[in-house]
This record gives sequence, structure tokens and C-alpha cells, in this order.
Amino acid sequence: MDEQLIPDDLLALLQKVDTPTVCNAIEVAQGHRGFDRFTKGTMQHSKPGDPPIVGFARTAKIAGRLPPAEDAAVISARRMDYFRSIADGPRPSAAVVEDIDYPDCVAGWWGEVHVAVHKGLGLSGAVTNGVMRDLDVMDEGFPVLAGSIGVSHGFVHVVEIGSPVNVFGITVSQGELLHADRHGALVIPRDLIPDLKAAIDTVIANEAIVIGPARRPGFDIDELEHAWARFEAART
Repeated sequence: MDEQLIPDDLLALLQKVDTPTVCNAIEVAQGHRGFDRFTKGTMQHSKPGDPPIVGFARTAKIAGRLPPAEDAAVISARRMDYFRSIADGPRPSAAVVEDIDYPDCVAGWWGEVHVAVHKGLGLSGAVTNGVMRDLDVMDEGFPVLAGSIGVSHGFVHVVEIGSPVNVFGITVSQGELLHADRHGALVIPRDLIPDLKAAIDTVIANEAIVIGPARRPGFDIDELEHAWARFEAART
């Protein structure tokens, strides 16, 4: 996938709107409900309220509950290969890391050091089913959406690089476009990218049919009935 597939105006919009809005917009672009390439369950966000994570996925698998069985030199070399992979690929990009110990993850891959490194390498954020820590000293501008919060790095080590990963019910492949915030993460289908901005604008306009009157003084059940009929006729 090429980053030129994201027009500048769409990228700017994706960096402002929340992930539920993008999820709704995907269904508008598809013309029906039933889109399901999103995380299921509650995740932890490092800095709720931060702008969303938008980027092409750079994937990996880690473990950390038990010491690695491989030689230390192999583990060390693979970690550096991981960093090379993370630094490669189109921008914007985001790390998507599966901890294969899930649901018994203990190793905090995402903390002060790795946030600084990944941000320095140009990534926009990270999504994981694993552990994050060092919340008070993480660099600004690099949100992490994680499965849990913990205190230890355990025996954390890289197991695979660039393979498809599963995080909270979605499978993400290297290079797929991700959108994530405090609500969760989703994969934006490649074929919908050309239609997504118009679909997001449609979602916002449709919701305003109800939200606008509801927030004005004098709103009552009669006005709701009228507005809701228009809303039902417009939405997907």
C-alpha cells in the first residue's frame, strides 16, 4: 500500500475525528451495516483525549512471561531487525504489536524508552493487546492503546516481525491502514479510501439532524419526532 492513497484532506480529517465516526463512515461507504474489523472489548489508552492514531501498520509479535528459549544473540539481533522494520514503510505509520502471552501478559513493551524510540523513528502511535507502563513519563504525541497497564518488563522479546497479528479480535496485516483512539482500533479497507472523506462528512451531517435541535432551547418530544424521522431516512 502506498501512502499516496491517502489524500491530504482525508488524512487531516482522520486525524481529527474519533474512531466510532470512522466506523460509521465505513458502513456509509459500504452502503450497509455489518463492518466488523474493529477491536472488541475495553482497552486502555495512555493519554485519553489525544488525537487519534492514524497510520499504516508495522506489525510484530512479542512475548515476555517466560525467558526466551533462543540464544541471547539471536534475541538481540531480532530486536534490532524489529526496529529496522518499524523505521521502514510508508508514512504515517503505527506499530501494531501482538503479545502472544495474552490474556496473561505481564511484560510492558510500551513504556518511556520504547515510546521515545518509536516516536523518534517517525511512528504516530501503537496498538497492542499487551502491557504499557511509565504512563506519567511517556513522550507527548505518541498515544498507546493497550490491553492492560502494568509495572514490569518481564522477559519481553520479539518473536516475529511483519506477520499478521491479532489484537482484541481484529487481524491486522503489515501495511493496512489503522485508525485508533480511546474507544478502540479498526482497519480501514483499502478500497474505501477514495470514498471515506465524503462518508465521514455524511455521518457528521446526518447526526447534526438530531444533535442540532436537541441542543437548542425549547427542544421537546414533538421536535424530536420530526428530527428523528429525518435522521432515520438519512442514515445507514
